[in-house]
Amino acid sequence: RLVVLGGGPIGSELTQTFARFGSQVTQVEMGPRILIREDPEVSETVAERFRQEGVAVLTGHQAKRFAVENGEKILIAEHEGQDVRVPFDAVLVAVGRVANTEGYGLEELGIPAGRTVETNDYLQTLYPNIYAAGDVAGPYQFTHAAAHQAWYAAVNALFAPFRRFKADYSVIPWSTFVDPEVARVGLNEQDAKERGIPYEVAVYGIDDLDRAIADGEAHGFVKVLTVPGKDKILGATIVGEHAGDLLAEYVMAMRHGIGLNKILSTIHIYPTLAEANKYAAGVWKKAHAPATLLAWVERFHTWRRGPDGRIPVEAARDNPTPNPTH
Repeated sequence: RLVVLGGGPIGSELTQTFARFGSQVTQVEMGPRILIREDPEVSETVAERFRQEGVAVLTGHQAKRFAVENGEKILIAEHEGQDVRVPFDAVLVAVGRVANTEGYGLEELGIPAGRTVETNDYLQTLYPNIYAAGDVAGPYQFTHAAAHQAWYAAVNALFAPFRRFKADYSVIPWSTFVDPEVARVGLNEQDAKERGIPYEVAVYGIDDLDRAIADGEAHGFVKVLTVPGKDKILGATIVGEHAGDLLAEYVMAMRHGIGLNKILSTIHIYPTLAEANKYAAGVWKKAHAPATLLAWVERFHTWRRGPDGRIPVEAARDNPTPNPTH
C-alpha cells in the first residue's frame, strides 16, 4: 500500500508506475485536481484512467500528519473540514523540488541562491565568469531545458564579453509521461484566461484517427489555441499515445512562425498518429471557411450546370472524357 503525496507531473507519473507494478496506490493532492497546470479536461482524462487502473485519487485532501496506530502507519488528511485516515505501508513525497546548491562554495562567494541560483539573462551569476544552467538555475526543471541553457552558458563563457546571447525561453515544451501521455507547448485555455489573452480553440478527437483505432489507442485529443481570426498558434496540448513526439510539429511551428494553414497544406503519411496535427488544423480551417467565396462558388457551379442541372453540351465537348482504349 503506497501513498503518493502530490498530484503534479512527477507524482502522477510515479503513481501510475507503481500501480502497474502491483502496488495499491492512493494519490493525495491538496488541490481540486491533479495536473493543476493543465486544462480541466486534461486532468480529468488522466484521473479517470488512474481510477480505471485501481488508483484511489484523493483531490482536495491536505495531508496533516502521519501516525502509527496499533502498528499500522496512517496518513491523516483533511477533506472538507473532516479528517480522513489513509492506512499505508510506504509513502512517496512528490510535492516539488529545490535545487541542490549547498557544498559548492556559493555561500563563501556570496552568490545568491534560494530555491535556485540567481542568474542574469546570459546565465551569469554575481561573478560574470561563473555560470549556472539546468534545474539549479530554473525557471524550468526539464532535461531538455537544461540542455538548451547549457548551449547558452557554454557559448557565452567562450565568447563573452565580445559576444553574448540571451537565453531564449519563448517556446518551451514539456510532457508528462503518464498513460495517456500529456504534452504541451505555449498557452492552454486556463493560462490564456488568467492572462486576459484573447484566443480561439480548435480540438480534434484522436478517437477518430485511423492509426489510433488500428493501434487500440483511440482516445485523447489535440487542442490548439490561436489568435482570433488568424492561424497563428498560441499554444497546443496533446493528450494521447506518443503525445510528446507529436507535439514537436507545433513546437517548430511556434518557434518559426508557421501557422495552421501551412500545417494543413503539408502532406502527412497515412496512417500515422501525426495526421492528428493536420486534422486539428483542418478543424480550425473549417471554422474559418470563407463564407462569401463559397457562396460565390456555389452560384458559379449552379450556373455552369444549367437549369436542368447538367453541364452544357459545349462545356462537355470542350472537356471530353478520355478514351480508355488510348
